[in-house]
Amino acid sequence: MDIILDLVQYFVDLGAAVMLPIVIFVVAICLGQSVGKAIKSGISIGIGFIGIGLVISLMLNNLAPAAQAMSANFGISMNLIDIGWPGSSPMTWASKIALVAIPVAIIINLVMIALKLTRVVNIDIWNIWHFAFTGAIVNIATDSYMLGIAAVAVHAAFAYKIGDWFAPTTEKYFGLEGIAMPHGTTGTFAPVAVFMDGILSRIPVIKDIDFNPTHLQKRFGVICDPAIMGAIMGVVIGILAGYDVRGILSLGIQMAAVIVLMPVVVKYIMGGLMPISEVARAKLQKKFKNSKFYIGLDCALLLGDPVVVTASLLFIPITIIIAALVPGNQILPFGDLPTIGFFIAMAVGVHGGNLFRTLITGCVVMFITIWVANQMIGLHTVLAANAGQLTSAAAQVISLDQGGNPVTYIITQILSCTNVLGLAAVGIFYLICVVCTIIWSKKQYASMDD
Repeated sequence: MDIILDLVQYFVDLGAAVMLPIVIFVVAICLGQSVGKAIKSGISIGIGFIGIGLVISLMLNNLAPAAQAMSANFGISMNLIDIGWPGSSPMTWASKIALVAIPVAIIINLVMIALKLTRVVNIDIWNIWHFAFTGAIVNIATDSYMLGIAAVAVHAAFAYKIGDWFAPTTEKYFGLEGIAMPHGTTGTFAPVAVFMDGILSRIPVIKDIDFNPTHLQKRFGVICDPAIMGAIMGVVIGILAGYDVRGILSLGIQMAAVIVLMPVVVKYIMGGLMPISEVARAKLQKKFKNSKFYIGLDCALLLGDPVVVTASLLFIPITIIIAALVPGNQILPFGDLPTIGFFIAMAVGVHGGNLFRTLITGCVVMFITIWVANQMIGLHTVLAANAGQLTSAAAQVISLDQGGNPVTYIITQILSCTNVLGLAAVGIFYLICVVCTIIWSKKQYASMDD
């Protein structure tokens, strides 16, 4: 048993850029693809994730220091720095819960498919760490291993339903036919976008505001070209950070590179995943006639959309401002700033590419994320200590991605009841968003059938 667990741990320690190509290669072979095509698919996905890692590193290495400088310039004092998902995922995989999270999540998926409770066939194995994080936090909060496993199962089941509800958006707006996003970050915040879209659609004047990079480019010409917009945003951030002319211009060019390169590297992931998903869907639909299946993939596929990239850059300074406004906030957004696109990607699709609505929804999402993350500092710190990742006994650890996840917070509070008022506030709001999503999703599927 220990040998098996060690192999599982070694496998997940490889990271997404290596782990996913291996998974895709195995899946492709099982689906009947030739060895050559399976290797090509795996390598394409590896190239894409390496590329995304490089682009995110470009953002992290240049935008994060600018964000800190902005905070200092505007007198925003926060004593705890967000370590981001690159810091929280390794400590999650090091937890005892993580060793069984993958088989539990897969079994839950297969059971739901058999019972026709989901159409999503999830092959996004790496991001099962989101469900494992929830299980690990519940295990710490309740001191119960079995409740931790149950939390993994509940979060996984909910994520697969999220994939179902937003599959029409993934198809219609992002053009990814037969693809779903049962993702622990993008999927979690998608219902908030549905609720906000319903509210914004009923407000006079506001409901008529609709702009996105394409509209802006048609109206204002080349100045709104994505590369130029990226450069402008980089320059503005540099000015707010108090950089000198050289620093401002460098940041402008770097952000122009980000907004241009992200869609390019995403194409490699799509090139590797799409043939697999098409074969998988064809085989499933042949076996289960009159049923349509969606292949669950990483939401990195959504990051190539120009509105997603634009909104991600805009949210660098906006998130800093929101952090200053959240009551009692101790956290300085840092590690997850380059990946804010994961938080708001599906909102872009729900809002039909409307950047204005996306920004409003994103503000609500980041406010909730930062508030929840503050409530999770103690549990997150214990998770880091258990993984041996604390630099001192007095250190504290938090990340916005998963540390600020409302689903994790709600499940943890239901099972531990340490903050009833917090559970009521976040739980009731999120429940309303989910109910709105279920109603909205039925309409989306109906429109697809027409």
